[in-house]
Amino acid sequence: MAHNMAEQPTRCAWAAGDPVMAEYHDHEWGVPLRDSRALWELLMLEGFQAGLSWRTILHRRPAFRAAFNNFDPEKIARFSQKDIARLLANPGIIRSRTKIESTIHGAKLYVGMQQAGEDFAAFIWSLAGGEVIEGDGVTTPASTPLSTNISAVLKKRGFKFVGPVIVQAWLQAAGIINDHAKTCFRR
Repeated sequence: MAHNMAEQPTRCAWAAGDPVMAEYHDHEWGVPLRDSRALWELLMLEGFQAGLSWRTILHRRPAFRAAFNNFDPEKIARFSQKDIARLLANPGIIRSRTKIESTIHGAKLYVGMQQAGEDFAAFIWSLAGGEVIEGDGVTTPASTPLSTNISAVLKKRGFKFVGPVIVQAWLQAAGIINDHAKTCFRR
């Protein structure tokens, strides 16, 4: 049954006008994510977003998941040049060699952390203080001192496409920072 606009809950402005974005906003964005693999997947997808819109990535997420073995880091870490060629030929994803290679490299880093007994989610949450950080509900900064710091730590570990702006968007999406608007029903 179609809903008229009057029946729609008040959402963050960026989620308006697109049912896929609204569904993502209502059920995923800003929900504290403590699962390491899912948190890593989200970071890799945020990296693919660089220079593009999240809407573009979100609409292609099913194709990304199919192309990248449901973002299983152990499988991706073993991707070969043949896999890179396969991904570059896949019209359902963003066909950027540097972003694809960055994801494979990120998988190797993730697996290395696991093998060293380091949990990715625990590591990231510890950098953020362990608890959800409440934004003011009015401003949504492109970057913050926290995203700048986490970006530097991730870059030092070898991750790519993890600049302060990408990391800020990731922290918001992963619910580490609650940046839902004051008027949003999800706040």
